[in-house]
Amino acid sequence: MGKLNSIAITKAKLPGYYGDGDGLWLQIAKGGSKSWVFRFTLHGKRREMGLGPLHTIGLADARKRAQECRLLVFDRIDPIDKRRLTHARDGITFDQCAEAYMDAHHSSWRNLKHAAQWSSTLKTYATPVIGPLPVSEIDTALVMRVLQPIWKTKTETASRLRGRIESVLGWATTSGYRSGDNPARWRGHLENLLAAPAKVKKVNHHPSLSWQEIGSFMSNLVTMEGTAARALEFLILTASRSGEVRLARWDEIVDDMWIIPASRMKGGREHRVPLSAKARKLLKKLPSLGDYIFPGVRYERPLSDMSLTAVLRRMGRDDITVHGFRSTFRMWTAEATSYPRDVCEHALAHSLPDKVEAAYQRSDLFEKRMKLMRDWSSYCLSFPHNI
Repeated sequence: MGKLNSIAITKAKLPGYYGDGDGLWLQIAKGGSKSWVFRFTLHGKRREMGLGPLHTIGLADARKRAQECRLLVFDRIDPIDKRRLTHARDGITFDQCAEAYMDAHHSSWRNLKHAAQWSSTLKTYATPVIGPLPVSEIDTALVMRVLQPIWKTKTETASRLRGRIESVLGWATTSGYRSGDNPARWRGHLENLLAAPAKVKKVNHHPSLSWQEIGSFMSNLVTMEGTAARALEFLILTASRSGEVRLARWDEIVDDMWIIPASRMKGGREHRVPLSAKARKLLKKLPSLGDYIFPGVRYERPLSDMSLTAVLRRMGRDDITVHGFRSTFRMWTAEATSYPRDVCEHALAHSLPDKVEAAYQRSDLFEKRMKLMRDWSSYCLSFPHNI
């Protein structure tokens, strides 16, 4: 080593390679430009790696870089491949990481709507601020620039956005694209900079019908024509969610039971729904013209997302929501029945809040829920006492 010096480098004019020793060479191109090259042999192959031009990288720096490369080769690591990988990691953007995260997790999400919400919130609020930036450079200040403008005005959206940014950055860290703590984490970090979502804005629950009014409402609903009206009636009788009902298929009906697959359940677990006599009678009256119980305009397609809401509008009930009927059912169980809490929660396919209790409660209490849904159906059809 150390064969070259500043005088020798200055005097060298002829194109070619001038060795400094141990793989470091000064290369002079035909045009006269000078640059540093590191030559090495690894896995039986000779390779050459550029270390930078002479006008930027001096002799001392070139020797330092060559030494770093020699250490990598000694550990049987190709310095060219390592540099290429490092540049790729340094350059990957937040948007690219977000896309990769969604590709990796979309199969575990409940439905296409959930995936669309993920993509939409990130593109609307995160992309304009941090989307094109290297993910390795995103810090707390940048995360705050995304969240702060909407934290007070769109609190629920902002809270979900924060969680999604945290997930993307977590994926990037695990994948080796960034290091250190996650700047979007809430506990012990952003909770010190932002007010708790519950204290910023009161959560607005889905407007619901009072349980005392359900009888008169059902007496009007049964007079409404159309598949969507029957779907809404079935939804109320089973205390189910809109997506579960709209996408219901005939092969999910087994005797006096409706088996909703895990892929369509919010909790990701199969749910058995007891069908009351009224619910079974309603199904028997429906034409079986395709796979879907409640088909849309075309029988191979289900009802649209807004079809049940449209029924409420035709009935002049803009003051309530479809999802609110689950609250109506739950309030009825709490105020007008003596059924145990866990039976009522199972009817709504809710997970028990106590993890210890849930660990021991393996049964779905189907037989008890059968009685509950029978009583609920009878109450819904008891029109006179509600008019």
